[in-house]
Amino acid sequence: MTSTEIEKLVEKQREYYRSGATIPVSFRVEQLKKLYNAVKKYESEINEGLYKDLGKSSFEGFMCEVGLVLSEISFLLKNIKKFAKRKRVHTPLAQFASRSFIQPIPYGNTLIMSPWNYPFLLTVEPLADAIAAGNTAVVKPSAYSPATSGVVQKIITECFPPEYVAVVTGGRNENSALLEQKFDFVFFTGSKSVGKEVLRNTAEHLTPTVLELGGKSPCIVDKTADISLAAKRIVFGKYLNCGQTCVAPDYILCDKSVKDEFVSQVVKQIKLQYGEKPLENKNYGKIISEKHFSRICSLIDKSKVVFGGDINEKSLQIAPTVMDNVTENDAVMREEIFGPLMPVLTFDNFDSVVDELKLKEKPLALYLFTNDKNHKKRVVREISYGGGCINDVIIHLATTEMGFGGVGESGMGSYHGKAGFDAFSHYKSVVDKKTWIDLPMRYSPYEGKMYEKLLHIFLK
Repeated sequence: MTSTEIEKLVEKQREYYRSGATIPVSFRVEQLKKLYNAVKKYESEINEGLYKDLGKSSFEGFMCEVGLVLSEISFLLKNIKKFAKRKRVHTPLAQFASRSFIQPIPYGNTLIMSPWNYPFLLTVEPLADAIAAGNTAVVKPSAYSPATSGVVQKIITECFPPEYVAVVTGGRNENSALLEQKFDFVFFTGSKSVGKEVLRNTAEHLTPTVLELGGKSPCIVDKTADISLAAKRIVFGKYLNCGQTCVAPDYILCDKSVKDEFVSQVVKQIKLQYGEKPLENKNYGKIISEKHFSRICSLIDKSKVVFGGDINEKSLQIAPTVMDNVTENDAVMREEIFGPLMPVLTFDNFDSVVDELKLKEKPLALYLFTNDKNHKKRVVREISYGGGCINDVIIHLATTEMGFGGVGESGMGSYHGKAGFDAFSHYKSVVDKKTWIDLPMRYSPYEGKMYEKLLHIFLK
């Protein structure tokens, strides 16, 4: 799509929003139901797309993408009337007689830019939030996941007219053309480097923006942890989608006294979950592109590999890999891995770990495996990170009851459930003043001690 075509599309959506068609809650409910039914209808095609792009099995596709989208839409349908209602708030005596309320309204014309690692979930879930809040939307899926993006385009085209919701496919040229347009709200999920570019462009129009980025999410395993259970859960979260998950545990910080046991249990769990030869496991996925495959391979230090390290250049697969005796100076620690490599670092003082993490960039997620109550308190209260789990990984994002998002270098803003509706809404504060009385104390001339005393009373 050319820049001119994109400009015309955005203008048509702007006109459609101005018509007021998206405002009634009944309209939003109808559109969410259409989307829900279309996702159910094309579930098999979605799974096929996910397999072509990332090698995801149908079970993983439903567990991590389709099922979560259906759950989000169901939650919104159940709660949208409550979310969209104005909320009455207390009116101070100084504003007598009046009624005060907060009214959520749509931002208007929105842009949703999604990544390739969860190409269905991270496109359609924010779209559902945008629809529930009453916006129009231009959806820009990733060019790296063309099969899934094609199904997304098919679903959206079937459900909605382009002046309401439209898909723009393509690569950098289309991204640039979209970011040149003035939207009322932009929602971006992707890398930190691209997120900076998005923010630079939206700043030109002072457009509010949510950035869902990433970073090196640490996973701490202390000496009080259930080591076998920790290994089981960490292996699941680390190698899910071949490590191409923004909240995957990026690296392990393990107490030196239990490190050998932990590594042994991790190797055991890899074999249990993926088999002796993971690259022959039909349910084990692949890296999205040759570019990312080569980048991840360059992070492997063979001298520190204690398990895995096998690759298949033709299928773009890298086996679940464990690297021991890793230091902060190793290549694998200098960037977000976003692949199936598990570097293990050690510590012998928990307090030092907490202090060091405070100095690092704020990660999207942090995980702690422990049975020590004081360790739990310190990590939750003192370290800044987007979200996380105690004695598990990843599952904090799979709920509609909590917002999900980053902080600092890992992003800004959050969504999921009510937080998703809020992200795509502006909360307008309104005072509805009555006309049957008009207190004179606020008007000039300001003379007379009685008025001054009354004003002090009213404003207390």
